[in-house]
Amino acid sequence: MKIIFLGAPGAGKGTQAEKVSRKLGIPTISTGVIIREAVKCGTEMGLKAKEFIDKGALVEDDVVIGIIKERLQKSDCKDGFILDGFPRTVPQAEALDKMGVTLDRVISIEVPDEVISERMTGRRVCATCGASYHVSDNPSLDGVNCDKCKTELTVRADDAPDVVLSRLAVYHETTEPLKEYYLKRGILKTVDGNGSVEQTSKRTLEAIGV
Repeated sequence: MKIIFLGAPGAGKGTQAEKVSRKLGIPTISTGVIIREAVKCGTEMGLKAKEFIDKGALVEDDVVIGIIKERLQKSDCKDGFILDGFPRTVPQAEALDKMGVTLDRVISIEVPDEVISERMTGRRVCATCGASYHVSDNPSLDGVNCDKCKTELTVRADDAPDVVLSRLAVYHETTEPLKEYYLKRGILKTVDGNGSVEQTSKRTLEAIGV
């Protein structure tokens, strides 16, 4: 299956995408992880992307689209994939269409802004492999290190309160219109994400049909 996960920053789409990835045996492609790797390495693209990330703004389309196009050509995507964090705008969705990608489902995780703001203060991420956790909802086994690679977890700069508010505003203005874009195609499914990870996972799998 070819699936897109939509949702405001902190809605839990990354966590659900990973669960579905394991269930279906298809890769999760997170533009956020790829971009953060470039930022960490200090590449030209990474430095450019960092300017946008630090302000809670979107990375330029040409950078993101190029990354996605290259990734989808890899062999592990031949049986399907999950896109987490792309597309974020209607022009990006149109660019995906031009690549000849036919989607099976678009899942939108719905969570109120006030709940998201509370959640993001507890989020912890692995700078090495990109895994995401939460101190109460989805903690790592020891609460300190990544379960996958044992790197100490950190708080992302873009999870600071003022940046969170900016990111939510950007989401509502530029990404939320994608719901209408995919609704017209009959492939959009909305999922109530205002609950436990397990509850949201059950609803998400039902929406996908597995």
